[in-house]
Amino acid sequence: MTETVLISRHDSAITAPVPSVGDFVQLLKPRVMSLVVFTGFVGMVLAPGDLHPVLAVVAILCIAVGSGAAGAINMWYDRDIDAVMERTAKRPIPAGRVDPDDALVFGGLLSLMSVGLLGLATNWIAGGLLAGAILFYVFIYTMWLKRHTPQNIVIGGAAGAFPPLIGWAAVTGDIAAMPLVLFAIIFFWTPPHFWALALFRSGDYGRAGIPMLPVVAGRRATKTQMLVYTLLLLPLTVTPYVMGATGLIYGAGAAILGLLFIGSAVRVWHEPDAAGDRRARQMFGFSILYLFLLFTLLLADLALNIGRI
Repeated sequence: MTETVLISRHDSAITAPVPSVGDFVQLLKPRVMSLVVFTGFVGMVLAPGDLHPVLAVVAILCIAVGSGAAGAINMWYDRDIDAVMERTAKRPIPAGRVDPDDALVFGGLLSLMSVGLLGLATNWIAGGLLAGAILFYVFIYTMWLKRHTPQNIVIGGAAGAFPPLIGWAAVTGDIAAMPLVLFAIIFFWTPPHFWALALFRSGDYGRAGIPMLPVVAGRRATKTQMLVYTLLLLPLTVTPYVMGATGLIYGAGAAILGLLFIGSAVRVWHEPDAAGDRRARQMFGFSILYLFLLFTLLLADLALNIGRI
């Protein structure tokens, strides 16, 4: 009897999955991280003043690691709902490849390290902003808003809007009007971006009991709000040109991109529910490209000496 137990335990130890480096990388949500890093980099480049290249690399690394750390803690907390959603069921924790406690420790340590290193390498305004972004995403969005209100992504979107502020502050040690505008752009971009995903993943959110807008208010109300946010976003994106912080390349490009984004929302609004979610999927993909191109225009404008930031 004893031997059987020992053999059983021994076999269990042998067959227990060992997490790979790739599993821990996946905890960091690298696809989300890439856009976060890029917008933080743009905020840093646009900021007046100089930052030593080594310190600039350290700052970008800290923004990336801080974002990933928040993602890891998010996966730890959401492991119950991730297990019942098709989109997330294969993540490392619900798939059984990473122990939840290990994920929490991993995310917590990376959070502390990224904030501390950024504060020491640049300044504590930047470090404080990074800490605020992590805390907001973990406690305000993940633990409170996400499971309790259909406006979760509206308010929670602020967490993803911090990177330009952090990048700017890493160079200047303060916060100015321009990075606040960039913060607002990402803040208003997030709802139509995420609701496009929620439309074609509404079944997932319904099964998990997450009160995303399509589940609670219905598809028509969601499509209407998506259109409203894209309309509000257009004048906001051209504000840097209006305030004289950028030149015509950015101003014209932002206007064109904004009209295309509105057009995408209009197509989603007109698509019958019976037709499926093809246009919502297209809008979700375009929304990522939209934000990337918008921030690329800021760099192009500055590189051509047309910007006056």
